[in-house]
Amino acid sequence: MPKSIRTVVELEDLLSTPSPEDIATFPNLKGDLVIIGVAGKIGPSLALRAGRAAQAAGVKIRITGTSRSCGKLAAPLKAVGVDVLEIDLLDPASFAKLPDAANVIFLAGRKFGSTGAESLTWAMNAYVPALVAERYRHSRIVAFSSGNVYPFVPVGSGGATEETTLEPVGEYAQSVLARERMFEYFSSRHATPVALLRLNYAVDLRYGVLTDIASKVYEGRSVDVTMCAANVIWQGDVNSVTLRSLDYCQSPPFILNLTGPETFSLRAVAKRFGAIFGKEPILEGEEAPTALLNNAGRCHRLFGYPSVSLDQMIDWTADWIKSGGPTLNKPTHYDTRNGKY
Repeated sequence: MPKSIRTVVELEDLLSTPSPEDIATFPNLKGDLVIIGVAGKIGPSLALRAGRAAQAAGVKIRITGTSRSCGKLAAPLKAVGVDVLEIDLLDPASFAKLPDAANVIFLAGRKFGSTGAESLTWAMNAYVPALVAERYRHSRIVAFSSGNVYPFVPVGSGGATEETTLEPVGEYAQSVLARERMFEYFSSRHATPVALLRLNYAVDLRYGVLTDIASKVYEGRSVDVTMCAANVIWQGDVNSVTLRSLDYCQSPPFILNLTGPETFSLRAVAKRFGAIFGKEPILEGEEAPTALLNNAGRCHRLFGYPSVSLDQMIDWTADWIKSGGPTLNKPTHYDTRNGKY
């Protein structure tokens, strides 16, 4: 692993470099791949990784990424053999444009801005998954969910497991559970093999919990520590697990928590960034005894520990912020406890 990452080119190359395990997955796909929602935070590096893995494996399959608007994304994806298709998923007629594929990765969804536009959030997170599940009822589908479907759990509990009773807080989290239920229903109806990935939270240097905290400390803004703790995982490891999860699709759906092994203190991480920056962090709030935490033990048993440690992510993030690296300006709202996004 590099000691630091200074440019977007270096970052995207690292995020999209396939592991040997990723490459070994592609001969088993036995068909084409569609990635729905390719222009979001996760989609670009995931699609690049898929294209590079297919090339490295010598597999001749068609990979298509879909989005309402792809902008400058089309050219780099085309360079690794990934086609881009612009469609509006809220228009049922547009589904006729989607190519057939044996394998589907579903990334589309809506979170931020949900408050005040709840109906759009429900449409994206429940109606669209139903349309996709029906269109690809004969495919394998890996669909992203969120750790937000779980209740807050005690900090010392190790996090919610896949068997924890689901108690989503707020309409966004409820709509994510609706997304899961749509895939579950169509999996039962058509025997569609599905895997549901409950992610919580990805780190890409341009966004993520660590970037949020580091930016606040560096800029002298306050860090709310009421949520008290969090889990994170490197985006490259998310990409790897996502591609390899195609091998685990089943009916009823396979459920997998996707995050890193550590539960870290927000206060401690803020102080560590402060020490690196030579600035005393401004902390506010009183730590609650519970937090939104995932236990990803099942994921680590199946796929191994993440390739990038929490310490490495902290060092990379601090260096990125100090050097003026760009951000996506999309806060994770990791400190939200009322479910309103």
